[in-house]
Amino acid sequence: MDFINITHAAEESAGLSLQLNPYILGYLGDLPVTSTLLTAWLAIIILISIALVVRHKISLVPNKLQSVAEMLIGGAYDYTKETLGDEKQANRYFPIIISIFIFVLAVNWMGILPGVGSIGFYDDTGHLTPLLYPSATDLNITIGLTIVAFFTIEIAGILSLGLWKYGSKFINFKSPLGFAVGILELISVLARLVSFSFRLFGNIFAGKTLILIAIFFAPYIVPMPIYAYEILVGIIQAGIFAVLTLFFIKLAREMPH
Repeated sequence: MDFINITHAAEESAGLSLQLNPYILGYLGDLPVTSTLLTAWLAIIILISIALVVRHKISLVPNKLQSVAEMLIGGAYDYTKETLGDEKQANRYFPIIISIFIFVLAVNWMGILPGVGSIGFYDDTGHLTPLLYPSATDLNITIGLTIVAFFTIEIAGILSLGLWKYGSKFINFKSPLGFAVGILELISVLARLVSFSFRLFGNIFAGKTLILIAIFFAPYIVPMPIYAYEILVGIIQAGIFAVLTLFFIKLAREMPH
């Protein structure tokens, strides 16, 4: 396979192609390394590098950039503390909530960078395998994020109420009505695995599809406003994922009724 950079002319000759399955670049043992996974790894490396640089650049007298960053993170922390109603709980869960937000935002924005999805390898049949591809268009990635959020929420409930009291939200034999309500509550909790993962996947996949269509039919005019819109969508989707995790943590910590 030859490394190439797809041009618009190549797209016109090959036609517009979309697929739901992740593009597999190779294997690490039995683990398939996909374009979306490589993008996620690259996002993690970039975020860690930025964190290490910022750590050594922080000063007691902040510059303008540090002031803005402190204002944004401080505002997010204050919102978390206000929502959970406890500084101790905010200190416990804010790191994972803000980490989810930053990671989702990073992979969303990386997905719209020039070359992502258009630089890759041609196989013998002329089919392109992109080197990088938007991570949230892979259900494996979004489900993985959802599992992290899911276990964070459930563990928060157990730590706050205790295993048996938290379990009584879902298994209640005191009355037929209480049992039915518990089953409905259990179904709603398990449904989060679907709603979290498919909400993020659907929005990012739809945005990527819209950009591809715009590039295919009107490459020099239409894509720019769509790119600007996708930047906003990336922020919104990251915020929704993080805020829903926060509110479900709050609900999990409430006493069963």
